[in-house]
Amino acid sequence: MSNALIEAIEKRRTQYALGKNITQEQEEITALVEQAVKLSPSAFNSQSSRVVILFNQQSEKFWHIVMNELRAIVPADKFAPTEAKINGFAAGIGTILFYEDQQTIAGLQQQYPSYAEQFPIWSEQGSGIAQFAVWTALANAGIGASLQHYNPLPDATAAKEWQIPVSWKLRAMMPFGSNEAPFPEKTFIDDTERFKVFY
Repeated sequence: MSNALIEAIEKRRTQYALGKNITQEQEEITALVEQAVKLSPSAFNSQSSRVVILFNQQSEKFWHIVMNELRAIVPADKFAPTEAKINGFAAGIGTILFYEDQQTIAGLQQQYPSYAEQFPIWSEQGSGIAQFAVWTALANAGIGASLQHYNPLPDATAAKEWQIPVSWKLRAMMPFGSNEAPFPEKTFIDDTERFKVFY
């Protein structure tokens, strides 16, 4: 059975070899990311996901911040692989920072106290959905990306640099760019270990 969404999802892969050979304009990519986030579902339609899109030098600046934070905790004699990885992220044309607005979550907790402990969990789920939607949309447009989690290391410096509201909590970062290497074959565990079906 053919399904356009499944075919798009199949294109979503982790790409570490990023470049700047992109044909789309920055405005086109921005619109794509914004639409993917806006169309992503969230608990109680809370729309708590927030996104910062950094292009070119701004993206490189973010990864420089991450690099500096890592230098403080990774031994110098073991830093070369870390440096190479961060430079790989900076080699793309941009980075998307995914945040969750804690003020929105707190408001829902006050409005619906019986669900209060669930809203932070649902927020994380909503953020994951938004990240997946953006990643898939980029892949469907022929743009490579990966999902990274260096938070909370760069949080404070990034918040100051880009004037991020204090209620926004950084959850993930997605460097993106042209696909500069082929994808390896994707492997899957056996279906019997993941699925139970009853008719």
